[in-house]
Amino acid sequence: MSETFYALLPDRAVIRVSGPDRVSFLQGLVSNNIETISAEKSGYGALLTPQGKFLFDFFVYHQDEDSLLIECERGENGERAAELFKKLRMYKLRAKAELTDVTDSYDVIAVFGKDALSALSLDATPGATAHMADGIKAVDPRLAEMGARVLLPKSALTEMAAIGAEESDIETYHEMRVSLGIPNGSEELEIEKSILLENGFEELGGVDFKKGCYMGQELTARTKYRGLVRKRLLPVKIDGPAPDAGTPIMNGDKEAGIIRSVHGDHGLAMIRLERVEGDAELSAGDAKVTVSVPDWVQLPENAA
Repeated sequence: MSETFYALLPDRAVIRVSGPDRVSFLQGLVSNNIETISAEKSGYGALLTPQGKFLFDFFVYHQDEDSLLIECERGENGERAAELFKKLRMYKLRAKAELTDVTDSYDVIAVFGKDALSALSLDATPGATAHMADGIKAVDPRLAEMGARVLLPKSALTEMAAIGAEESDIETYHEMRVSLGIPNGSEELEIEKSILLENGFEELGGVDFKKGCYMGQELTARTKYRGLVRKRLLPVKIDGPAPDAGTPIMNGDKEAGIIRSVHGDHGLAMIRLERVEGDAELSAGDAKVTVSVPDWVQLPENAA
């Protein structure tokens, strides 16, 4: 029996960027190389403050020869998408690019499970992309184990049944996500505080160190080349009452990290690497916490 599931993601929004300067406009802002986005390849990146701190992360897709689509956080009442739209419009200046909120035109869908990519006829290459029913299907640009992201016109949700996908729910999707160590925007990253390389953006294909200048590039590059990463966002297993986001993780009487999110009995936590050894007994509130390091994570050689 095929193991392919899908979950609607109502917490996502879609912004279209069209016009002849759409690529050059985004290229000077986004941490990844927008020039590589094509009908066959989608990407993942972030918009930072001038000081190199996190503001927004998003996926970028090729819609047609004149337009790109940005899939981003929507926010509880649409405020995150509205803030990103406002920020992009502020930086557009004289660029020949038009911004349009097209969230109401699309269903954003996560397709996951061990057979998800084969059901969609996609190979397991992060970002691999093709059209689907006047929409887009793409292997998650961060990690193929996450499955695929699909943007479909509102009338085309029947395409999920056509590929044999079983409907799931957003919480099941997020449990899978945090178990793999993948952040979800401002749920785990602190706005105007978080640094990309502490949150896996290099390994997850969200930063291009060869593309040239973009906003916040200097701190991001300095963090990499000076080896300044001392903390990492890592998956944790929770044994006991689920701690709230913001709960300190303790190693005896020393703070070893902080819980960022919990879904089911898994979560993501910002871990201070020097305070977590292989046999460390960690706790958060009344729960025992076990840290794991996914295969895709590259820790510094001197990390515990």
